[in-house]
Amino acid sequence: MKTYLVGGAVRDRLLGLPVADRDWVVTGSTPEEMLRKGFIPVGKDFPVFLHPKTREEYALARTERKTARGYHGFEFYTAPDVTLEQDLLRRDLTINAMAEDETGGLVDPFNGAEDLKNRRLRHVSDAFAEDPVRLLRVARFWARFSPMGFRIADETMALMRTMVEAGEADALVPERVWQEIQRALGEAEPRRFFEALRESGAGGVVLPELDVLFGVPQPENYHPEIDTGLHCMMVLDEATRLSPDPEVRFAALIHDLGKGVTPSDRWPAHHGHEEAGRKPLKALCQRLRVPKRFQELAEIVMRFHTHCHRAESLRPDTVLRLLEQVDALRRPERFEQFLIACEADFLGRGGYAGRAYPQAGLLRKALALVRAVDITAIVDSGVTGKALGERIHQARAHALKDMKPEPE
Repeated sequence: MKTYLVGGAVRDRLLGLPVADRDWVVTGSTPEEMLRKGFIPVGKDFPVFLHPKTREEYALARTERKTARGYHGFEFYTAPDVTLEQDLLRRDLTINAMAEDETGGLVDPFNGAEDLKNRRLRHVSDAFAEDPVRLLRVARFWARFSPMGFRIADETMALMRTMVEAGEADALVPERVWQEIQRALGEAEPRRFFEALRESGAGGVVLPELDVLFGVPQPENYHPEIDTGLHCMMVLDEATRLSPDPEVRFAALIHDLGKGVTPSDRWPAHHGHEEAGRKPLKALCQRLRVPKRFQELAEIVMRFHTHCHRAESLRPDTVLRLLEQVDALRRPERFEQFLIACEADFLGRGGYAGRAYPQAGLLRKALALVRAVDITAIVDSGVTGKALGERIHQARAHALKDMKPEPE
């Protein structure tokens, strides 16, 4: 029985990054022996155990055979004669197919260390094509390591395209797709995830509502970058710079889905795209089972981002209605998310990076003024029902009467 540290822990140590989780592979053992040593079984498809003291994962070395489409279509073989190299051969990327033995020596049969040096994301073997989740994983690793200069190897991208053409992406399970999207949104450069999916062809399968935006023109006077898909990538870049929050980044990414349903004879104008986007947003969120908090923020950003951009020209009553429609009084934290996503949209255009966005400060001030209104006297006056709501609305609108933008 031998144990080896494998995968991300080895990769990150060689990159000089903090090691968060450590996974182990065990050769020359059996489930029965692991149980006798006090390991706790947790694996469903193949033998995985938790160490009785460290609670780190120890998996018996395994090989696998493709039996059906999708990432569940595998038959696993674990036995004492399975070697470490056989186990590593089935892994996705060479940089994840390295191990350390019990003395700290590097075991690197597929030149992962060289690929780390060359900043290359390269698949280990043709077995890569048997698991469609690897389309998403490679895209996510690019989103994580792109700032360090990593790129997807040409041969790996070619294999990913072949997988999509063979229909493997159609077998992806919605929950797993969303899991990878959410994780990618938290990476250092999430834009790369969506670019990789688009380049491989998987974007049109897993996120057709976003993919269709590429090639859709916008008015050049407002959008010097013209292309709506490119604009969404630029907005995601700005959201990434402004906030680490995946909810904000998701809302920023898909705020313009409505432009994907504008008839081409109306291009480059997209009148009413704010409301038109609700249908594709709902379809996307239902299909991928997107959590409610993501969907709700995305919807208010989609519907009201242009209102936010016009905040300086809105009448006080219109500002108040906006605050009410986005539920800012009850959910100020989400309103702050909304403002950040709107700022990202404003800045995510050709030549706009680094500009001021006083609209956000103005609406923050408006919310503070409205929340400061003392409605106790109105309630104590005896007014009830609809009249009470109208009186409160009037008092709040009056508080906004002399609202001016904050000086820069």
